[in-house]
Amino acid sequence: MTEVSHEIGRQVGLLIDRRGKIGEVIVGDAKSLFLPEIPRRGRARLCGLRLVHTHLHHEPLNDDDFTDLALLRLDYIAAVEVLDTGLPGAVHRAHLLPANDADTPWSVLPRISVHDLPDDCLAQIEALEDEFARGRDGRALDAGHDRAILMHVSRSPHSVAQDSLDELKELARSAGIQVVHEVSQRRDIDPKFVVGKGKMQQTLIKAMQLGAEVVIFDLDLSPSQVKALSELTDLKILDRTQLILDIFAQHAVTREGKLQVELAQLRYLLPLLSVRQTALSRLTGGIGGRGPGETRLEIDRRRARDRIARLEREVKQLGNRRELRRGVRTRKGVPTVAVVGYTNAGKSTLLNTLTRSEVTAENALFATLNPVSRRLRFPQEREIIITDTVGFIRNLPKDLMAAFRTTFEELHEADLLLHVMDASSLDIEEKHAVVTSVLADLELADKPTINVLNKQDRCDADTLGGLVARYHGIPLSALDRNTLGELMHTMESHLWRPTVAVQGGE
Repeated sequence: MTEVSHEIGRQVGLLIDRRGKIGEVIVGDAKSLFLPEIPRRGRARLCGLRLVHTHLHHEPLNDDDFTDLALLRLDYIAAVEVLDTGLPGAVHRAHLLPANDADTPWSVLPRISVHDLPDDCLAQIEALEDEFARGRDGRALDAGHDRAILMHVSRSPHSVAQDSLDELKELARSAGIQVVHEVSQRRDIDPKFVVGKGKMQQTLIKAMQLGAEVVIFDLDLSPSQVKALSELTDLKILDRTQLILDIFAQHAVTREGKLQVELAQLRYLLPLLSVRQTALSRLTGGIGGRGPGETRLEIDRRRARDRIARLEREVKQLGNRRELRRGVRTRKGVPTVAVVGYTNAGKSTLLNTLTRSEVTAENALFATLNPVSRRLRFPQEREIIITDTVGFIRNLPKDLMAAFRTTFEELHEADLLLHVMDASSLDIEEKHAVVTSVLADLELADKPTINVLNKQDRCDADTLGGLVARYHGIPLSALDRNTLGELMHTMESHLWRPTVAVQGGE
């Protein structure tokens, strides 16, 4: 091998399996090799191949070698120096390491003479693979959650990028994902790999080092980007919309909620079906079905469109039933109030405190999907219907907006909106703008609205006073009934004439 490499002035490499059989002979240029596609065997296993290749200039293993070792999960990599006589010189070796706190996910072994190479290479590889498997099983038992790396790419200022990453991290936590690393890069989005191939390879190596199974991008990926990334790694690739859809799927408990989530997922996934490799055409029987038939990809697309049409009909039927129930309330002259706001601002907690209910209220994003309505009694035997709705978020996926349109119809029938804001949030202004923008898109900008500044106990007096003046808001703590008096009086003044006495909700 070294003689041939010396004669042609190019690197020569061999891919050797664990039985010692040479599977590929690779000829590169003077400085590098271009490896063929190697099948992956899972993240807890090595690929079953050793790469032995030549180096013409007595150089050690380089970055390209380490990248191939990590991304292809090679059993072993070795570079043999080619002497001026064409004979083999020293050998440089490296192998992967299980997840650890070291700076690199590989171990570089001491330089050694070709005549002193150990004979127990296969035993070392099998022992190493056992360590990989044990480490992965141990993490699964300890954490019980997928481990993820978050990635943000944009030209936004650092503070804006960090806010977006923080929200993505909160979304991941709500989805039950453990974040082990964050990557932020200020640049234009690469049309193929989002962050550029080199940076993406570094991230994948970091994922291997930390034992991460998922890479989550703080943007929506195009079908071509999904395809390029899936060819580069076997890690699970998610974007922001997929993460939000996963949270919705976890929290959907009613039939309507499950249908709406499935509809949103299918609408999102339909363009991505083109990413899949087209299989061989299969025959479809019957008149007009003879011949090559439809490809598997075309069949999947047609089935997805049929399922979308069916779900849209079912969601519309459920929406009609909801409209009938709203009509009954309207005929009885019962005022309705809808609680809106950014996700995790405390809307469900406020509803629970006002009405002494036990609606699900968690410190998580999108804990409430379907509208929850409760009665709230005022003095003089008057009462209202107060409804909690799904929270808003920046860049709310359009597919979700469309799928949940029957849910948002509750807002159109409301006589009054309570816009709940988290007064302790550092980016309250941006969140207020997001909610205002969504309400405008839903043609609700002119609906009477009361701004509620929740979590006043987490704000200092000066900050809270400034927010009250800026948003003409009502400060309170949704956990403390004693702070709700002003809100009750203001709601009364919007719905009826002002009164003095205030009773608790029932």
